[in-house]
Amino acid sequence: MREFTINANDAGQRLDKFILKTVKGMPISLMYKAIRTKKIKVNRKRAEQKQMLNLGDTVQMFLSEDLFSNKITDNELLTIKPQIDIVYEDENVLICDKAPGILVHSGDGDGKTSGDGDIKDRNTLIYHIQAYLVQKGEYKPNEENSFAPALCNRIDRNTGGMVISAKNAPSLRAVNERIKNNEITKKYLCVVHGRLPKKTDTLCDFLIKDQRGNLVKVLKKQVNGAKEIITKYTELEYNKSKDISLVEIELVTGRTHQIRAHMASIGHALLGDGKYGKIELDKKLGYKHQALYSYKLLFKKKNDEISALNNKEIVVNSSNVYFLREFSEKSVEWLFK
Repeated sequence: MREFTINANDAGQRLDKFILKTVKGMPISLMYKAIRTKKIKVNRKRAEQKQMLNLGDTVQMFLSEDLFSNKITDNELLTIKPQIDIVYEDENVLICDKAPGILVHSGDGDGKTSGDGDIKDRNTLIYHIQAYLVQKGEYKPNEENSFAPALCNRIDRNTGGMVISAKNAPSLRAVNERIKNNEITKKYLCVVHGRLPKKTDTLCDFLIKDQRGNLVKVLKKQVNGAKEIITKYTELEYNKSKDISLVEIELVTGRTHQIRAHMASIGHALLGDGKYGKIELDKKLGYKHQALYSYKLLFKKKNDEISALNNKEIVVNSSNVYFLREFSEKSVEWLFK
């Protein structure tokens, strides 16, 4: 039997969520059965799967020890040298500039995680962030039950730019709530083929996932399973000799492959985009991956756990946005001030 005392990072969540984060080797069906047969209790009393946990509660688990063997330890995270580019940090939040080619989480090539906090692939952004925080003394895995510093947003493996991570559970909830309510403005830079029909525009369509080849499709009409997408763009400069345009994108909605698919749907695919682009032309121009970078975040004013970020504009170092070399400095230097 193992007993867990609910701490500040555990409190305020349902029992079933706590169990799945704490006992990563447990199948969901086994968890439900264990709760039903009273092998999992709260304060030594019969529990319900949706029961909310409070600070100081105790959770008793009468389970096989094999289920508890998947937890990461302090020692493991002390053995590596973290490789992260920190753009902003305070006691609650860490924002990194992820280089193209790095996975944010273990999983497939588009950054999908194999589970909340589950780190099977050590060469990921979240693993290096957690190692950094352990070595600073701000995260102690051996003292935590269910919480680990986590990413609040994800970007594709071959997209570069800013990823927000939370150091504690209240901050994680606060950032996620802001993202849900569109209280964080996210801007990207990208390069597209051709010259856009308008200097600036707002694209409003619908997106549906196509599981074959991990693609999405942009539709003009709502159908079952499709979600609304809104993408604002502004053309910054046109390179006539290569017939490519530098574009600033503001995401109003944030869906899988939204920018890549949306721009391709109007005939202006991203340079280097192997899924939605012009592969032969990309090869001639020397781009193997999509020219896309999450370069700016603006936090609106709100009274919550991350209010230190209110009205802050966080911007990456322009030298990291590798495709800017195709355009003049005057077109982009003001973006990074």
